[in-house]
Amino acid sequence: MSDEVVIEEEKIEELEDSVVASHPYDLPGEWFVLNAQSGHEKKVKTNILTRLKNLHLEEKVYEVVIPTDEVVEIRNGKKVNVEKKTFPGYVLVRMDLDDETWYQIRNTPSVIGFVGSGKMPISLSRREIERILGTNEEVEIKKESPKFRPDFETGETVRVTTGPFADFNGIIEEINLDQSKVTVLVNIFGRETPVELGFTDIVKN
Repeated sequence: MSDEVVIEEEKIEELEDSVVASHPYDLPGEWFVLNAQSGHEKKVKTNILTRLKNLHLEEKVYEVVIPTDEVVEIRNGKKVNVEKKTFPGYVLVRMDLDDETWYQIRNTPSVIGFVGSGKMPISLSRREIERILGTNEEVEIKKESPKFRPDFETGETVRVTTGPFADFNGIIEEINLDQSKVTVLVNIFGRETPVELGFTDIVKN
């Protein structure tokens, strides 16, 4: 067998290894959940990374993640892609847990503590990781087709902006996310009449 063929086989093996290791659960270390002060998730991430660098602990703590979802919202009648925190108040850390890393991260500013049983943190299982972070395929699907999250809800008063009922006010009776439509109760000739409209056909009052 020639050297060229051996090198090619080694490249294939390396590629296969990287694919196997690309699942979040199969990466080095274990995943733990931190409880952060409300609204300070990004600050916690920055504080942890700075602390690790100053204490030379980068080889023990591999990754700090704030789980997010890309959602589509309707703002002023237009669809806008927005990144939302999946679990507000929580941050994920992939690390080798020992007394030093546990102490330093637990005492990082804006960190309330590890999520676990009693005082000891409990690492996430493969199923929990997949539910929170998803597999690589699921992550790509999420990027390609972000969830839709309208910025209005049932029972809310809105104004119709297009069509024969433009400038009419109504109350949202039903929201259909799959079809991107809403049923609005519009007062027509003194009677509330259900009218089906698109998400971009109404704005909040």
